[in-house]
Amino acid sequence: MGAIKDLAGVLPALISPLHADGIVDEAAVGRLVEHVIAGGVTGLLALGSTGETASLDEEARRTMLSSVVAAAGGRVPVICGVAQSHLAAARVEVEAAARLGAAAALVAPPFYYPMDQTTLLAFYRQLAKSSPLPILLYNIPQNTKVVAEPATVAALAADGAIAGIKDSSRDFEYFEGVCIATRGLPHFRIFTGSDSMLLASLAMGAAGTICASANVAPRWVIRVHHDFMRGDLVAARADQDSLYQLVMAIRGGVFPAAIKSACHLLGICEPWCAAPVQALDDQSEAALRDRLEAWGLLTAPKPASN
Repeated sequence: MGAIKDLAGVLPALISPLHADGIVDEAAVGRLVEHVIAGGVTGLLALGSTGETASLDEEARRTMLSSVVAAAGGRVPVICGVAQSHLAAARVEVEAAARLGAAAALVAPPFYYPMDQTTLLAFYRQLAKSSPLPILLYNIPQNTKVVAEPATVAALAADGAIAGIKDSSRDFEYFEGVCIATRGLPHFRIFTGSDSMLLASLAMGAAGTICASANVAPRWVIRVHHDFMRGDLVAARADQDSLYQLVMAIRGGVFPAAIKSACHLLGICEPWCAAPVQALDDQSEAALRDRLEAWGLLTAPKPASN
């Protein structure tokens, strides 16, 4: 599992910069990767939910991942998100991720049909048998309608089918259950996808976060992690309070429009989302600009345009 077994800290769930015609903007991908690495992140997630993986065609997914890997240049590990509705398609995506240089795959459970825990166990075990990459389970029931119960996660972790989990359920009781169920597996990587709950998650034993806000202000997220690791809970709470405000500010419009708009205001990319999602409207973007400026995140706002 190499670079994954001890991975910790802050990993941005990268947006997928697009031109207005939906083509991946590879130059903007490079700017985004430089922005977050300069901010101190410890890894990158390409093609997660924030990266609109379920809305991009195969060519766009391959271009996005290869661009991220190239821009990272081996400085930090790159994880590739996979969201497919059946096992064979998930295998194709994981194999492609390995060929393109990903260090691991973050795999959501199959969606559309109902799935019990026995079927979920079988899916990840069968995927792991032939996988060229470590697999992290992606728990995001609001999108998949599937919950990987803590006992299921622990069973998969114990037999080596998965190396970690990203939990984006926003259900802290569930998150606690996963932490408790896997407490005896020190190399099992538990990441919260809920940056608004980062400090609480770290207190329960999370390795860190894979989150959207790190696209915009990676240092803000990293401060919470650093404060906690050095035992300064007063500073950690203050920095978590600030991070919470940022997270709320970039939830406008249809996801992930406000996050892309924020990156547009930072001069990283254009604001376009994968069709049919529309970019944030002008009024909402102006309000977002005001908040980012007030927080000192736009010292010299230069929206990107091509």
